[in-house]
Amino acid sequence: MEYVYAALLLHKLQKEVNEANISSVVKASGADVNDAQVKALVAALADINIEDAIKAAPVAVAAPAPAAAEAAGEAKKEEKPKDEGKTEEAAMEGLSSLFG
Repeated sequence: MEYVYAALLLHKLQKEVNEANISSVVKASGADVNDAQVKALVAALADINIEDAIKAAPVAVAAPAPAAAEAAGEAKKEEKPKDEGKTEEAAMEGLSSLFG
């Protein structure tokens, strides 16, 4: 994974993504460099436009805004749990029924 991060960092800094540069970045991070993995990554990235790959990657869902999180928390506090009267023994019986 550190090799991919190194390649992304080099791309972001508009440096050439090659074996020497990736090895330098990985070494600077304190990790051991595996030359075979570096060569494989550089070969895999040879025909790939990194900018297009980044744009096509799915975007991570951002955390909700603090106000929205508070509103959701307040709504949950108002609801009563459905399992209030359920005992641990009853819960275990239900769980054991799943496994025969």
